[in-house]
Amino acid sequence: MTRIDRQFARLKAVGKKAFVTYIMAGDPDLDTSLAVMKGLPAAGVDIIELGMPFTDPMADGPTIQLAGQRALDGGQTLARTLAMAAEFRKTDQTTPIVLMGYYNPIYSRGVDRFLQEALAAGVDGLIVVDLPPEEDDELCLPAQAAGLNFIRLATPTTDAKRLPKVLTNTSGFVYYVSITGITGAGAAAAGDVGPEVARIKAATDLPVIVGFGITTPDAAAAIAGVADGCVVGSAIVKEIGAGKPVQEVLALVERLAVGAHSA
Repeated sequence: MTRIDRQFARLKAVGKKAFVTYIMAGDPDLDTSLAVMKGLPAAGVDIIELGMPFTDPMADGPTIQLAGQRALDGGQTLARTLAMAAEFRKTDQTTPIVLMGYYNPIYSRGVDRFLQEALAAGVDGLIVVDLPPEEDDELCLPAQAAGLNFIRLATPTTDAKRLPKVLTNTSGFVYYVSITGITGAGAAAAGDVGPEVARIKAATDLPVIVGFGITTPDAAAAIAGVADGCVVGSAIVKEIGAGKPVQEVLALVERLAVGAHSA
C-alpha cells in the first residue's frame, strides 16, 4: 500500500472524507511555499497536491497560471520541487504528496531519472494532466511499476464509452473535475456532481475526489458530502498570490478542512 492508500483506509475507518489541497511549488518563493506546505497537515489537510510550475499550463486558469509564472520567475525548477518534497519528508512521514502538472518537464528530465528522484524525495503519486490513457507506456506504467500511484482525471465529458479507458491503470484515487474548462472558472454544484460521482464509483473501487470550483467551507462540505472528498486549489493559491502571511493562508485552509471533514 502507498501512503495514499493508507490515508484513505484511515479516513474510511473513522468515517471522514478526504480534504486535499493544491499549492504551486515555489510560489511566491521557495521558502514561503515550503512553509505553507509544512503547515498544511496541522491545518487539516489529508493529501497535498504540489504543483510543478510549467510555462504552458493549458488546464489552469489565471490564478494558477500566475502562480506558476511567479514560481518560474523566482527560479523554481523540477529539481527544486523534488527537493521541497524531500525537505517536507524530514518532519512528516505520513501525509501523501502528489505531484501535479504537465509531462514536458518530466520528459526533459528523463522518466527513469525523475521516477527515481521522486521516490527518493518521498513523493507518492502523480497527476499529469496532458498524458491521456493512450500514452500509458510513457509514464503511467513505469510510475506504477516503481511504486507511485498514477491518478487520472475524469470530467463531465467522460462518457460511458470513455470511462473504462480512463480508469484502466489508474490508482490511488480518481480526480473528478466538477466543471468543464480551466481551474478557477466556475463553482461546483453538489447536485450536478453527485450523480457523476455515483456513475464513476459504480465502475471502480477507487475513491473519487472532486476538484475545481470549490472555494468556501460550505462548498467543501457540500461536495465532500457526495464524494469521497474534495480538492481546493485556486482559492488557496489566490491568497498566496495576494501576499497574505503564511498563517493567514493556513487559517483559510483550516476553515476549508473543517467544512470538508463535516460532510
